[in-house]
Amino acid sequence: MSASDQADERSLGQLVAAATAEMSALVHDEIALAKAELRQDVKRAGIGGGAGAAAGVLGMFSLPMFCFAAAYGIHNLGLGLAWSFLIVGGALVLLVGLLSLFAVSKFKKVKPPEKSISSVKQTAAALQSVKPHPREVGSAEHPQLTVTPTGATVERSA
Repeated sequence: MSASDQADERSLGQLVAAATAEMSALVHDEIALAKAELRQDVKRAGIGGGAGAAAGVLGMFSLPMFCFAAAYGIHNLGLGLAWSFLIVGGALVLLVGLLSLFAVSKFKKVKPPEKSISSVKQTAAALQSVKPHPREVGSAEHPQLTVTPTGATVERSA
């Protein structure tokens, strides 16, 4: 007997049960795949974050060393030590000011997500005009009763 002959002999209930079981297995497999991919991405992000933090710490420790080296380098050119450190400090303050101006100009260009806000407002307006269908009370004692969207119970004509 071939697979198509066996499928022809199964009842509709068996076919629906088989389809439901296969769909459930497919959904479970998709969820497992998504979890595995997310685990890998989280691991990579954690390693990248740790490397970035280590780079930041090393950069913070190296900045004073380079500042001292620059100041002593200027001092070796014949300028007094105090003036050398003052020049390096002034250069750092100037760099901080330029970076601050750059950051402020970028922050001023940040705008709210206007398209998303507009879309949400349109959806909300559309949903406000929709009225839900009356639902059955679900009581065997009163099958002719219906609950309206306002919560009132009315008798339904048969």
